[in-house]
Amino acid sequence: MILVFGKTGQVARELQGMDGVTALDRRAAELTDPAACAAAIRAHHPQAVINAAAFTGVDAAEVDEAVAERVNGVAPGVMADTCAALDIPFIHISTDYVFDGTGETPFAPDAPTGPLGAYGRTKLAGERAVRRAGGRHAILRTAWVFSAHGNNFVKTMLRLGRERETLNVVSDQVGGPTPAVDIAVANISIAGQLAQDATKTGTYHFSGAPDVSWACFAREIFAQAGIACTVTDIVSSQYPTPALRPANSRLDCCETTRTFGLPRPDWRAGLALVLAELEAGKA
Repeated sequence: MILVFGKTGQVARELQGMDGVTALDRRAAELTDPAACAAAIRAHHPQAVINAAAFTGVDAAEVDEAVAERVNGVAPGVMADTCAALDIPFIHISTDYVFDGTGETPFAPDAPTGPLGAYGRTKLAGERAVRRAGGRHAILRTAWVFSAHGNNFVKTMLRLGRERETLNVVSDQVGGPTPAVDIAVANISIAGQLAQDATKTGTYHFSGAPDVSWACFAREIFAQAGIACTVTDIVSSQYPTPALRPANSRLDCCETTRTFGLPRPDWRAGLALVLAELEAGKA
Protein backbone atom coordinates (compact mmCIF):
# COMPACT_ATOMS: atom_id res chain seq x y z
CA MET A 1 0.00 0.00 0.00
CA ILE A 2 1.20 3.50 -0.85
CA LEU A 3 0.18 6.22 1.60
CA VAL A 4 -0.60 9.61 0.08
CA PHE A 5 -0.79 12.84 2.03
CA GLY A 6 -3.41 15.01 0.35
CA LYS A 7 -6.84 14.19 -0.98
CA THR A 8 -8.29 17.25 -2.69
CA GLY A 9 -5.31 18.52 -4.67
CA GLN A 10 -4.97 17.83 -8.36
CA VAL A 11 -2.26 15.16 -8.12
CA ALA A 12 -3.81 13.61 -5.01
CA ARG A 13 -7.14 13.27 -6.81
CA GLU A 14 -5.43 11.35 -9.60
CA LEU A 15 -3.49 9.14 -7.19
CA GLN A 16 -6.68 8.12 -5.41
CA GLY A 17 -7.93 6.35 -8.52
CA MET A 18 -4.93 4.04 -8.61
CA ASP A 19 -4.70 0.57 -7.12
CA GLY A 20 -3.12 0.18 -3.71
CA VAL A 21 -3.29 3.85 -2.74
CA THR A 22 -4.64 5.19 0.55
CA ALA A 23 -5.06 8.97 0.64
CA LEU A 24 -5.31 11.01 3.83
CA ASP A 25 -7.25 14.25 4.08
CA ARG A 26 -6.78 16.95 6.73
CA ARG A 27 -9.00 15.14 9.19
CA ALA A 28 -6.71 12.13 9.09
CA ALA A 29 -3.43 14.08 9.04
CA GLU A 30 -3.29 17.85 9.39
CA LEU A 31 -0.05 19.15 7.91
CA THR A 32 0.10 21.98 10.41
CA ASP A 33 0.56 19.19 12.98
CA PRO A 34 3.64 17.34 11.69
CA ALA A 35 3.55 14.89 14.60
CA ALA A 36 0.15 13.69 13.38
CA CYS A 37 1.68 13.03 9.96
CA ALA A 38 4.41 10.91 11.52
CA ALA A 39 1.84 8.99 13.54
CA ALA A 40 -0.23 8.32 10.43
CA ILE A 41 2.76 6.80 8.64
CA ARG A 42 3.51 4.49 11.54
CA ALA A 43 -0.15 3.49 11.88
CA HIS A 44 -0.60 2.54 8.22
CA HIS A 45 2.67 0.61 7.71
CA PRO A 46 2.90 1.65 4.03
CA GLN A 47 5.34 0.39 1.42
CA ALA A 48 5.98 4.00 0.36
CA VAL A 49 4.76 7.52 1.12
CA ILE A 50 3.93 10.27 -1.36
CA ASN A 51 3.50 13.83 -0.13
CA ALA A 52 1.02 15.39 -2.56
CA ALA A 53 -0.23 17.98 -0.07
CA ALA A 54 1.01 21.55 0.24
CA PHE A 55 0.17 25.15 0.95
CA THR A 56 -0.15 26.07 -2.74
CA GLY A 57 -1.55 29.59 -2.49
CA VAL A 58 1.36 31.51 -4.02
CA ASP A 59 -0.09 34.92 -3.19
CA ALA A 60 -1.58 33.82 0.14
CA ALA A 61 1.84 32.63 1.29
CA GLU A 62 3.06 36.22 1.16
CA VAL A 63 0.74 37.14 4.04
CA ASP A 64 0.71 33.79 5.86
CA GLU A 65 4.27 32.56 5.49
CA ALA A 66 4.36 31.03 8.98
CA VAL A 67 1.59 28.57 8.13
CA ALA A 68 3.05 27.93 4.68
CA GLU A 69 6.41 27.20 6.32
CA ARG A 70 4.86 24.65 8.68
CA VAL A 71 2.99 22.88 5.87
CA ASN A 72 5.60 23.13 3.11
CA GLY A 73 8.78 23.21 5.16
CA VAL A 74 8.38 21.42 8.48
CA ALA A 75 5.83 18.66 7.75
CA PRO A 76 7.73 17.12 4.81
CA GLY A 77 10.85 16.88 6.94
CA VAL A 78 8.98 15.03 9.69
CA MET A 79 7.45 12.69 7.11
CA ALA A 80 10.88 12.05 5.63
CA ASP A 81 12.41 11.41 9.06
CA THR A 82 9.71 8.85 9.80
CA CYS A 83 10.13 7.12 6.45
CA ALA A 84 13.92 7.04 6.90
CA ALA A 85 13.50 5.36 10.28
CA LEU A 86 11.23 2.74 8.68
CA ASP A 87 13.41 2.44 5.55
CA ILE A 88 10.57 3.11 3.14
CA PRO A 89 10.66 5.39 0.07
CA PHE A 90 9.41 8.94 0.43
CA ILE A 91 8.34 10.93 -2.63
CA HIS A 92 7.95 14.67 -2.18
CA ILE A 93 6.37 16.87 -4.87
CA SER A 94 8.05 20.25 -5.19
CA THR A 95 8.00 23.16 -7.62
CA ASP A 96 9.79 25.33 -10.14
CA TYR A 97 9.25 28.23 -7.71
CA VAL A 98 12.43 27.25 -5.87
CA PHE A 99 14.32 28.91 -8.75
CA ASP A 100 14.62 32.62 -9.55
CA GLY A 101 13.25 32.22 -13.08
CA THR A 102 16.08 34.04 -14.84
CA GLY A 103 17.44 33.19 -18.26
CA GLU A 104 15.95 30.95 -20.92
CA THR A 105 17.81 27.70 -20.23
CA PRO A 106 15.88 24.87 -18.54
CA PHE A 107 16.86 24.52 -14.89
CA ALA A 108 18.70 21.29 -14.06
CA PRO A 109 18.00 19.59 -10.72
CA ASP A 110 21.35 20.78 -9.35
CA ALA A 111 20.99 24.37 -10.58
CA PRO A 112 21.35 27.09 -7.91
CA THR A 113 18.05 27.92 -6.24
CA GLY A 114 16.76 31.40 -5.47
CA PRO A 115 13.04 31.64 -4.78
CA LEU A 116 11.35 34.96 -5.48
CA GLY A 117 8.70 34.75 -2.74
CA ALA A 118 7.34 33.03 0.34
CA TYR A 119 5.86 30.04 -1.47
CA GLY A 120 9.18 29.18 -3.10
CA ARG A 121 11.09 29.75 0.13
CA THR A 122 8.86 27.38 2.09
CA LYS A 123 8.97 24.70 -0.60
CA LEU A 124 12.76 24.97 -0.69
CA ALA A 125 12.85 24.55 3.09
CA GLY A 126 10.83 21.37 2.67
CA GLU A 127 13.27 20.02 0.11
CA ARG A 128 16.22 20.65 2.42
CA ALA A 129 14.44 18.96 5.33
CA VAL A 130 13.73 15.88 3.20
CA ARG A 131 17.38 15.61 2.19
CA ARG A 132 18.55 16.02 5.79
CA ALA A 133 16.44 13.02 6.82
CA GLY A 134 18.89 10.81 4.97
CA GLY A 135 16.44 8.13 3.84
CA ARG A 136 15.62 6.85 0.37
CA HIS A 137 13.67 9.62 -1.28
CA ALA A 138 12.86 11.45 -4.47
CA ILE A 139 12.08 15.15 -4.62
CA LEU A 140 10.08 15.66 -7.80
CA ARG A 141 9.83 19.26 -8.97
CA THR A 142 7.07 20.02 -11.42
CA ALA A 143 5.30 23.06 -12.88
CA TRP A 144 2.05 24.42 -14.30
CA VAL A 145 -0.11 21.51 -13.12
CA PHE A 146 -3.55 21.07 -14.66
CA SER A 147 -6.39 18.57 -14.54
CA ALA A 148 -10.17 18.34 -14.68
CA HIS A 149 -10.29 18.91 -10.92
CA GLY A 150 -9.73 21.88 -8.63
CA ASN A 151 -8.62 25.33 -9.68
CA ASN A 152 -6.11 25.61 -12.49
CA PHE A 153 -5.24 27.58 -15.62
CA VAL A 154 -7.13 25.32 -18.01
CA LYS A 155 -10.42 25.62 -16.16
CA THR A 156 -9.98 29.36 -15.71
CA MET A 157 -9.34 29.85 -19.43
CA LEU A 158 -12.37 27.75 -20.36
CA ARG A 159 -14.60 29.86 -18.12
CA LEU A 160 -13.23 33.22 -19.25
CA GLY A 161 -13.01 32.19 -22.91
CA ARG A 162 -16.72 31.43 -22.97
CA GLU A 163 -17.51 34.79 -21.38
CA ARG A 164 -15.30 37.07 -23.48
CA GLU A 165 -14.33 37.64 -27.09
CA THR A 166 -10.74 38.63 -26.24
CA LEU A 167 -8.44 37.87 -23.34
CA ASN A 168 -5.09 39.30 -22.25
CA VAL A 169 -2.64 36.58 -21.23
CA VAL A 170 0.97 36.83 -20.07
CA SER A 171 3.48 35.83 -22.73
CA ASP A 172 6.83 36.46 -21.00
CA GLN A 173 6.54 33.53 -18.60
CA VAL A 174 7.50 30.19 -20.14
CA GLY A 175 7.22 26.66 -18.77
CA GLY A 176 5.96 23.15 -19.36
CA PRO A 177 2.27 22.56 -18.55
CA THR A 178 1.98 19.23 -16.74
CA PRO A 179 -1.09 16.95 -16.56
CA ALA A 180 -1.70 15.91 -12.96
CA VAL A 181 -2.40 12.33 -14.00
CA ASP A 182 1.10 12.05 -15.50
CA ILE A 183 2.64 13.34 -12.27
CA ALA A 184 0.63 10.74 -10.36
CA VAL A 185 1.79 7.91 -12.62
CA ALA A 186 5.39 9.13 -12.33
CA ASN A 187 5.15 9.16 -8.53
CA ILE A 188 3.92 5.58 -8.41
CA SER A 189 6.69 4.43 -10.74
CA ILE A 190 9.38 6.26 -8.80
CA ALA A 191 8.13 4.85 -5.49
CA GLY A 192 8.37 1.32 -6.83
CA GLN A 193 11.83 1.83 -8.29
CA LEU A 194 13.14 3.46 -5.12
CA ALA A 195 11.92 0.49 -3.10
CA GLN A 196 14.13 -1.74 -5.25
CA ASP A 197 17.11 0.60 -5.62
CA ALA A 198 17.97 3.17 -2.95
CA THR A 199 20.75 4.59 -5.14
CA LYS A 200 18.07 6.35 -7.18
CA THR A 201 17.54 8.74 -4.25
CA GLY A 202 17.79 12.37 -5.34
CA THR A 203 16.13 15.44 -6.80
CA TYR A 204 14.40 15.23 -10.18
CA HIS A 205 12.34 17.31 -12.57
CA PHE A 206 9.14 16.34 -14.35
CA SER A 207 7.13 18.71 -16.54
CA GLY A 208 5.19 18.56 -19.77
CA ALA A 209 6.54 19.23 -23.25
CA PRO A 210 6.91 21.38 -25.23
CA ASP A 211 7.66 24.48 -23.19
CA VAL A 212 5.29 27.37 -24.00
CA SER A 213 4.15 30.72 -22.69
CA TRP A 214 0.89 31.11 -20.79
CA ALA A 215 -0.50 32.92 -23.84
CA CYS A 216 0.36 30.03 -26.17
CA PHE A 217 -1.06 27.57 -23.66
CA ALA A 218 -4.31 29.55 -23.64
CA ARG A 219 -4.49 29.52 -27.45
CA GLU A 220 -4.16 25.73 -27.50
CA ILE A 221 -6.87 25.39 -24.86
CA PHE A 222 -9.26 27.49 -26.94
CA ALA A 223 -8.33 25.67 -30.15
CA GLN A 224 -8.96 22.22 -28.68
CA ALA A 225 -12.13 23.34 -26.91
CA GLY A 226 -13.50 25.09 -30.00
CA ILE A 227 -13.79 28.44 -28.22
CA ALA A 228 -13.61 31.58 -30.39
CA CYS A 229 -11.66 33.79 -28.00
CA THR A 230 -8.72 35.86 -29.22
CA VAL A 231 -5.64 35.89 -26.98
CA THR A 232 -3.64 39.11 -26.75
CA ASP A 233 -0.08 38.83 -25.45
CA ILE A 234 0.85 41.02 -22.48
CA VAL A 235 3.93 41.19 -20.23
CA SER A 236 3.92 40.31 -16.55
CA SER A 237 4.13 43.95 -15.46
CA GLN A 238 0.71 44.49 -17.04
CA TYR A 239 -0.77 41.83 -14.78
CA PRO A 240 0.71 42.49 -11.31
CA THR A 241 0.26 39.92 -8.53
CA PRO A 242 1.20 40.05 -4.83
CA ALA A 243 3.89 37.39 -5.37
CA LEU A 244 6.36 37.47 -8.24
CA ARG A 245 6.13 34.62 -10.74
CA PRO A 246 9.26 33.15 -12.34
CA ALA A 247 9.67 34.17 -15.97
CA ASN A 248 11.53 30.97 -16.76
CA SER A 249 9.83 27.82 -15.45
CA ARG A 250 11.55 25.50 -17.92
CA LEU A 251 12.77 22.32 -16.21
CA ASP A 252 15.48 20.00 -17.50
CA CYS A 253 13.92 16.55 -17.08
CA CYS A 254 16.66 14.46 -18.72
CA GLU A 255 17.86 12.88 -15.47
CA THR A 256 14.32 11.70 -14.67
CA THR A 257 14.16 9.94 -18.03
CA ARG A 258 17.62 8.41 -17.62
CA THR A 259 17.07 7.19 -14.06
CA PHE A 260 13.41 6.17 -14.07
CA GLY A 261 12.57 5.77 -17.75
CA LEU A 262 9.95 8.51 -17.52
CA PRO A 263 9.81 10.81 -20.57
CA ARG A 264 8.24 14.25 -20.47
CA PRO A 265 4.51 13.91 -21.21
CA ASP A 266 3.00 15.76 -24.18
CA TRP A 267 0.72 18.24 -22.44
CA ARG A 268 -1.34 18.73 -25.60
CA ALA A 269 -2.44 15.10 -25.44
CA GLY A 270 -3.06 15.50 -21.73
CA LEU A 271 -5.14 18.59 -22.40
CA ALA A 272 -7.33 16.66 -24.83
CA LEU A 273 -8.01 14.05 -22.15
CA VAL A 274 -8.86 16.71 -19.56
CA LEU A 275 -11.25 18.45 -21.95
CA ALA A 276 -12.92 15.11 -22.70
CA GLU A 277 -13.27 14.43 -18.98
CA LEU A 278 -14.84 17.82 -18.41
CA GLU A 279 -17.14 17.36 -21.39
CA ALA A 280 -18.28 14.00 -20.03
CA GLY A 281 -19.02 15.61 -16.69
CA LYS A 282 -16.70 13.27 -14.80
CA ALA A 283 -14.84 16.02 -12.97
